[in-house]
Amino acid sequence: MLRAVAAGRCALAGPTLLVDGLCCADQFLGARLTGAGLIDTAARPGPARLTASGRELLGAA
Repeated sequence: MLRAVAAGRCALAGPTLLVDGLCCADQFLGARLTGAGLIDTAARPGPARLTASGRELLGAA
């Protein structure tokens, strides 16, 4: 999912994470990723963006 966020395919609509305009099958994933500090919530609602921690974790994968 972090790769999809990094590719610009995701958006946040409240706590809901949208992928290519569709709700993510895991309805709690957006909240878990933002709670873990991997997705920036400043642009909510709007495009999902990785935080520095999210970029670092994705680079390590």
